[in-house]
Amino acid sequence: MRTLYLDCGMGAAGDMLTAALLELLDEGQKKEFLERVNSLGIPGVRFETKPSVKCGITGTHVSVLVDGTEESEEMFLHHHHDHDHAHEHDHEHHHDHDHDHEHEHDHDHDHDHEHEHDHEEGHSHTHSHSGLHDIEHIVRGHLDIPDKVKDDVMTVYSLIGEAESHVHGVDMDQIHFHEVGTMDAVADVTAVCLLMDILSPQQVICSPVHVGSGKVRCAHGLLPVPAPATAYILRDVPIYGGRIQGELCTPTGAALLKHFVTSFGDMPPMKVSAVGYGMGNKDFEAANCVRAMLGETGTAGDTVAELSLNVDDMTAEQIGFLTETLFAAGALEVYTVPIGMKKSRPGTLISVMTREADRDRIIELIFRHSTTLGIRENISRRYTLNRRIETVSTKFGDVRKKVSSGYGVTREKYEYDDLSRIAGENDMSINDVLKGITEV
Repeated sequence: MRTLYLDCGMGAAGDMLTAALLELLDEGQKKEFLERVNSLGIPGVRFETKPSVKCGITGTHVSVLVDGTEESEEMFLHHHHDHDHAHEHDHEHHHDHDHDHEHEHDHDHDHDHEHEHDHEEGHSHTHSHSGLHDIEHIVRGHLDIPDKVKDDVMTVYSLIGEAESHVHGVDMDQIHFHEVGTMDAVADVTAVCLLMDILSPQQVICSPVHVGSGKVRCAHGLLPVPAPATAYILRDVPIYGGRIQGELCTPTGAALLKHFVTSFGDMPPMKVSAVGYGMGNKDFEAANCVRAMLGETGTAGDTVAELSLNVDDMTAEQIGFLTETLFAAGALEVYTVPIGMKKSRPGTLISVMTREADRDRIIELIFRHSTTLGIRENISRRYTLNRRIETVSTKFGDVRKKVSSGYGVTREKYEYDDLSRIAGENDMSINDVLKGITEV
């Protein structure tokens, strides 16, 4: 099984996860990926990479430049903490720069500077703020990425927004993000989601997450590490502190792990094909990096939970909504079968396949969105082919192709979303598009 293992012994941040996953690609794929993300059109954003050495280990550091300046997630974090909760967002943020305005920030996940500083010349920066709807407008309306990746990006942002809503005691639609930090975070989240789509692991396992210790400074004062939003996101995730002072896991890093990781624990026996090191800026006594390892965990299959329920009083629309909700929550499969029930009533058998790590959440959603009074469970072994996504150049443009292999077989299938888009744009049938793609 194609497995991604993440070693988060020094926490996780969006830029570090981006760099670690980027290192798993070959040189041609890396170049193609950087060209792709730099042409997405995220306002004012450009990605740059450079080698970085921590404790004698060479890895990659990814910088996200916003209008030519590298801003850390601190902007994203602490500016949107700095709110009058009546939500009159007309405040200014002053930076303590010399008049040549060179930004000198420490770009790792050590949030130790404030964002209300005086210019020596009396100048000030006035920044606007964005809400979740603005983020969604950018992601869904302007970024040339697959719909699945857009869904992943917005799910990660929803996790962050939910945490901030809980911490500050306001509705999610009242959460606002500082403009500059938001563009940096949108870039990091989009890059990680796109890399996960390219790598297409069948399971993602992560070590317990080191969150750091001490205090983190924000506009309201000193807060304990992990910061409240990070702690909220990492509920039900194994975390630990330690002697290292600083915030090692950021809210963005936490939300990305929460969304993509299928289980937390030790690295399983696996045949490793690629190793990546994503470096932070700061130096500690331990290598400040996220390590990603991609490989195979064998063909023995993985364990899944099959949940079943019978209903005879739900409409087709209600069953459809339940199905969509379960898929969005990470269900591996949802299907229905017409059945006969007591008193000769026609009914529906709803079956849901889920990873064990997601089982409790899936059960909660089933009870919330169905009329059933009980759920049956069977634990099964699942055997799957290894899957990866390739991009093929055709006369219609780039088309994604899913390649599945293992157990002595190889299968290829073009992505339906790409085929249907091309068919619609060219007033063709899908069969005609397939013929055109496969023509030599």
